[in-house]
Amino acid sequence: MTTALFSHDSALDHVTPEGHPESTFRYEAIQTALSNPHFDPLDRREAPLAGRAEVLRCHPATYFDRVEASIPTSGTFALDGDTHVVPGSLEAALRGVGGCNAATDAVLAGDAANAFVAMRPPGHHAETETAMGFCLFGNAAIAAKRALDHHGLSRVAVLDFDVHHGNGTQDLLWNEERILFASSHQMPLYPGSGAVHETGAHNNILNVPLAPMTGGVEMKRAWGDFILPAVDDFAPEFIIISAGFDAHAADPLANLNWSTEDFVWLTHAIYDVADAHAKGRVVSTLEGGYDLNALAASVAAHVDVLMERGA
Repeated sequence: MTTALFSHDSALDHVTPEGHPESTFRYEAIQTALSNPHFDPLDRREAPLAGRAEVLRCHPATYFDRVEASIPTSGTFALDGDTHVVPGSLEAALRGVGGCNAATDAVLAGDAANAFVAMRPPGHHAETETAMGFCLFGNAAIAAKRALDHHGLSRVAVLDFDVHHGNGTQDLLWNEERILFASSHQMPLYPGSGAVHETGAHNNILNVPLAPMTGGVEMKRAWGDFILPAVDDFAPEFIIISAGFDAHAADPLANLNWSTEDFVWLTHAIYDVADAHAKGRVVSTLEGGYDLNALAASVAAHVDVLMERGA
């Protein structure tokens, strides 16, 4: 089997204000990186449009309706100081949800070894009833719930290595004992959540904050000593990665000092647990990463590991 790549050019229709870090240039940089002949074996698929019912796995109908009503017929509307929508934003966001769901379906059906979803806007800051941090819907959380409720799994892990804490994923999964959400992230940093004492209603949340300016050594300790052993104990049947690449030393929005090779190490380490418990079934979805060169290189390295491990 091969690695499936889910994307859709509607990601280019979600246009943010000039100078905004979460821009269409991110999608273009990733597509360019993955157009290298090395990635020809990828099984490239269109991210389908998710229906309203899929979003309602995690968000209430009143929230979906509010987001839908906020989409302008022209121009830009600000949901908050960081999160903007234009006429094409809802389709892009729903294809982000749809891509994660389709990737989950493909991997759990044995139709793909693993998958990467290269869509924007990202999702891990979207709380139950609040769009924030560039995010509209909780892509990873929705896919995790689909794995449980549509595919009948009992234990799913969502692992987040974005430099910013996935407050939205945590909020959406706080009461879900069948899902382990584990995150490393810089602290202090936006959005201000992710303290060690935030453990979820069923001890199903694990947060490991990292101090500013720390690098790969500290990351390997956090994951090797705390997160991966907890995931191993949880023994997930399926793993979803919230793959943010803004912990890279070159990223302008944060202050961790990871290298591209650190993402390689971490992807292998997560995959080791997936091989042990989840039959290697992994779906990774794009979150942050705002230096275009670092983002392109890190995504390429991450996907290369997925291809190697899924072969």
